Amino acid sequence: MTTPKTTTGLEILRLPVLSDNYVWLVHDPASQATMVVDPAVSEPVLAAASERGWTITDIWNTHWHPDHTGGNADIRAATGCTITGPATESERIPTLDRLVRGGDTVMLGSHAATVWDVPAHTAGHIAFHFADDQVIFVGDTLFAMGCGRLFEGTPAQMFNNMQRFAALDDATRVYCAHEYTLSNARFAVTVEPDNPALRQRLLDVEAARAANQATIPTDIGLERATNPFFRAASADELARIRALKDSA
Repeated sequence: MTTPKTTTGLEILRLPVLSDNYVWLVHDPASQATMVVDPAVSEPVLAAASERGWTITDIWNTHWHPDHTGGNADIRAATGCTITGPATESERIPTLDRLVRGGDTVMLGSHAATVWDVPAHTAGHIAFHFADDQVIFVGDTLFAMGCGRLFEGTPAQMFNNMQRFAALDDATRVYCAHEYTLSNARFAVTVEPDNPALRQRLLDVEAARAANQATIPTDIGLERATNPFFRAASADELARIRALKDSA
């Protein structure tokens, strides 16, 4: 668990659960609303909120996988919160109260997030972009120096996702759902061995993980400089890199 980081009024708490998942608690002090992104489990989430005097009002799911939705029912039973998630995956997330699609707006207090359709890891995967806060919650689509496996989509879809993320401002903070950074960095340097920014980032990540420090969130500027999936020039190139990573 970390000390909450404040960004333009939002307090964002990283909560490590399971083997490598991160659940994000997002609190708006002005309204006292608290949202949970992709709760894999319930008990640590409820405990972390209670410790801070936060009342969970919302859960936002990016996709249907159980390690992102497993805590939904118990958290709602304990708090009465509203659960929002992708409309096209509603049959696989039976706990959803509100169904959203790309272009919809969801609110946390006065903070507005736009829903993005980012299919490929799952067919209905979404992301939540707080444009005014320069924050995006990406689930399993974008990782530090990586991207999600293409379980239910195509390289072209993932390439389009990467291009859309890359159009964001460099300072935009990226909150993904897993601590995959070290393995991603070690793979990335095999793709771009002559990239000095990437080689330095690998050293930084190795040091952080050796000290048991988290490497997430990342930001768009770092990914633009060091993420081979971000830097792929075409869907075919992304597909080639993804195939190499899958077999690594």
